[in-house]
Amino acid sequence: MVTKLKKVVSIEKAGQCIKNGMTIMAGGFGGVGNPPTIIDYLLKNNIKNLTLICNDAGFPHIGVGKLVTDKRLTKLIASHIGSNPNAGKQMTNGELEIEFSPQGSLAERIRAGGVGLGGVLVDVGVGHPFVEKGKEKVTVNGRQFLIETALTADVSIVYAKKGDPFGNLVYDTSARNTNPLVAMAGDITIAEVEQIVDMGELDPEEIVTPGAFVDYVVQSEGVNWQWAWEEK
Repeated sequence: MVTKLKKVVSIEKAGQCIKNGMTIMAGGFGGVGNPPTIIDYLLKNNIKNLTLICNDAGFPHIGVGKLVTDKRLTKLIASHIGSNPNAGKQMTNGELEIEFSPQGSLAERIRAGGVGLGGVLVDVGVGHPFVEKGKEKVTVNGRQFLIETALTADVSIVYAKKGDPFGNLVYDTSARNTNPLVAMAGDITIAEVEQIVDMGELDPEEIVTPGAFVDYVVQSEGVNWQWAWEEK
């Protein structure tokens, strides 16, 4: 954990935390809220054999979808992959292991990891052998539940609209999505920020993620969305 007040560093400095074979967790939903500069750093530096925890597989050339398309992942834990056909192809070919988790359950598993719980109790899938496989069951007040284990990562990467040198973060409308939960669940958390402001400039009432959860802050280089949507 970085103990200095100022956590703003270059992408090269922060990126050194991410190594081949690590488990990383990314905020975002369909590419919105994925940190583009950090993802491009991973591609540029040939970081591979990653386990990725994210809401979805993104689109082929948007957000985390670029990591899928470039085959940088060995495993993906997500709620769906339908927006990225490359994920489905790799799963079918045995190149990518995919663990599906319903969206609400996935969010709760990440939250549980962030607050130090061992897991959460859900009734989704009770009675279905495929869903129950490998999971413990408990009975509470006469009802059966599955234990969905908590999720954590070696490194969490998140994207914010504004941040200060301590790592307090403000998100932009729907880009907030899973980012606050993901920020809590990494051993190290790197925040990519569009606008880095001075200490004291953020209204305390608008801060969503306290800087206590953030280790590094990097300046976002943005993303060319028109280019990203084009098929290559």
